[in-house]
Amino acid sequence: MPTRDDLSIRGTTVADGRAMWELARECGLDLNTSYAYLILAGDFSSSCRLALLGTEPVGYVLGYRPQDRPDHLFVWQVGVSARARGRGVAGRMLHDLLDTNPDVTALEATVEESNDASRALFTAVARSRGGELTWSEGLRAEDFPDDHPGEPRLEISGLHAR
Repeated sequence: MPTRDDLSIRGTTVADGRAMWELARECGLDLNTSYAYLILAGDFSSSCRLALLGTEPVGYVLGYRPQDRPDHLFVWQVGVSARARGRGVAGRMLHDLLDTNPDVTALEATVEESNDASRALFTAVARSRGGELTWSEGLRAEDFPDDHPGEPRLEISGLHAR
């Protein structure tokens, strides 16, 4: 079995979009069109990450820098394969993004209230970076065209290097 040290994290390319889509499906995440993963992986590679154990994709982060808040990084989706859980992969990918984008002063995401794992992940990132985590309304259930639950928005401001 691969060790924690066998993990590598890198920016993405269009070719990684397929693996990211497959990981999203495997993880049971909201599955976006495959086109979205291809475009984001190619056009937003500086704000997306792919984690590999050896050559096997085991995790990804889809993110982007909002046009009206260029010093912020919005994390759209994080997925980690069951094969790599318990290795801190999600946190390592987020820290890699922040380390390679030193001009980012705030991290944003929306997270369902029932998603304890994601909430713990972002709380840990805030703590390790000396940032302040705050919550706001975000996306309400009635904003969605389907039965999707609301997703409050988090912001981690005042980020510092580790």
